[in-house]
Amino acid sequence: MAVAELTLSSKNYSSWSLRGWLLCRLAGLKVEEKMVALDDPENRAELLLLSPSVLVPRLTHEGASVWDTLAIAEYLHELYPSAGMYPADRIARAHCRSVSGEIHSGFANLRSALPMNLKVRHTKFPIFSGAKPDIERIETIWAECLKAYGGPWLFGAKPTVADAMFAPVAERFLTYAVHLSPTSAAYCRTINGWDLIREWIEDARNEPDEVEELDIEF
Repeated sequence: MAVAELTLSSKNYSSWSLRGWLLCRLAGLKVEEKMVALDDPENRAELLLLSPSVLVPRLTHEGASVWDTLAIAEYLHELYPSAGMYPADRIARAHCRSVSGEIHSGFANLRSALPMNLKVRHTKFPIFSGAKPDIERIETIWAECLKAYGGPWLFGAKPTVADAMFAPVAERFLTYAVHLSPTSAAYCRTINGWDLIREWIEDARNEPDEVEELDIEF
């Protein structure tokens, strides 16, 4: 397949970069990674949850420039339908798109209460009460999908766009030791053991740059 360029932010802090990268890997598209500097004002604002960024992730491929993770997912699915990024069944595919869109557009309280930081593990972390409904809704989504499609991934035996979209959430839950149901905890272990996630985390741990505002100890 053709080589593409994927513009990314911090691998340690940027959940959106992780999603874009996972989507490219699910599609089987080889990409060259282009990192945006942490001191870029727009990039830093996105990492600190102050405003969204159109810089990352951005896929540049054969004349197309695609940003926003769901746009990247649809672009890649259109190019490589045999990659299985979405379920083959129409009903399951609609369900996959729906839950992927929900995590993409919502859960602001969760994002602010539990910022992504792959280098740390908290054993006890005070979770803002406003984030608890978000956590409950995510657990409901996971439970419904895992029951309906048999697991261990949200839509069956193979990871899909939905798993790429929820992967940063699973890692957040592990980072902050969020109390979860056995079903949700098992899904978090599935995500954490994913070879692509292990590769990303290794790169994140080797990142020299830090965003002090997100390296919080409680």
